[in-house]
Amino acid sequence: MALERIEHRACFGGWQDVYEHASTTLGCTMRFAVYLPPQAERATLPVLYWLSGLTCNEQNFITKAGAQRYAAEHGVILVAPDTSPRGDDVADADGYDLGKGAGFYVDATQAPWATHYRMYDYVVNELPALIEAQFPVTGARAISGHSMGGHGALVIALKNPGRYRSVSAFSPIVAPSRVPWGEKAFGAYLGDDRTAWRAYDATALVGIATERLPLLIDQGDADEFLDGQLRPHLLKAACEAAGHPIELRMQPGYDHSYYFIQSFIGEHIAHHAKALRG
Repeated sequence: MALERIEHRACFGGWQDVYEHASTTLGCTMRFAVYLPPQAERATLPVLYWLSGLTCNEQNFITKAGAQRYAAEHGVILVAPDTSPRGDDVADADGYDLGKGAGFYVDATQAPWATHYRMYDYVVNELPALIEAQFPVTGARAISGHSMGGHGALVIALKNPGRYRSVSAFSPIVAPSRVPWGEKAFGAYLGDDRTAWRAYDATALVGIATERLPLLIDQGDADEFLDGQLRPHLLKAACEAAGHPIELRMQPGYDHSYYFIQSFIGEHIAHHAKALRG
């Protein structure tokens, strides 16, 4: 599969790159970011996939999180895809919470979204196949994300036992079927049948998960979206009912921003690095 490197910047002894490619899954040109720590020059390394939130693209995480420092320390490759399909022929909507920049990591079934909006399939299958064919990786994978991307990370890990060594999330939308962001997106992408929504709802998936992969979640208690859109207590309750391991860390004073992510990303990367080499 042809890749075009469009950014190449030295960073903590390694390279922060951005690539462009024609996605067969999404039917459009996509971009993703790859951080190759210095160890990648002489060894194959595990990969941490990062999924970003609403309005974001591949740039937000690599420019705001400060994650490269810790990836270089632990010898982990970081991969951050865009959050939706892109292009003039890709369906869009008014507002920030539907359409471009708001793919919600689902495979849409409804028109006009079904033609391009297959971010679940892209993240689970096409992107890692490309990474594992083109970069010095071991095949060991972890996944994390923020907000909408935290939802995506949790759902993808729960739906794919054995594929990821670890999963974590910052401020995830844990119960999209029961909050306005998710109801709007799922109604558009998946249709009115709410039973279909359960396939992409972490609170529903923990009850049927066949792998007890521990969930690590950091949530700021000053997050402006905490009670209306995120509701992490719903996932904690679902995990307790199912006997699924979860560590929900409520962080006092932190909001929904990348200042929050910067503050704890080092701990998350250390958590994943340990699992990736376990």
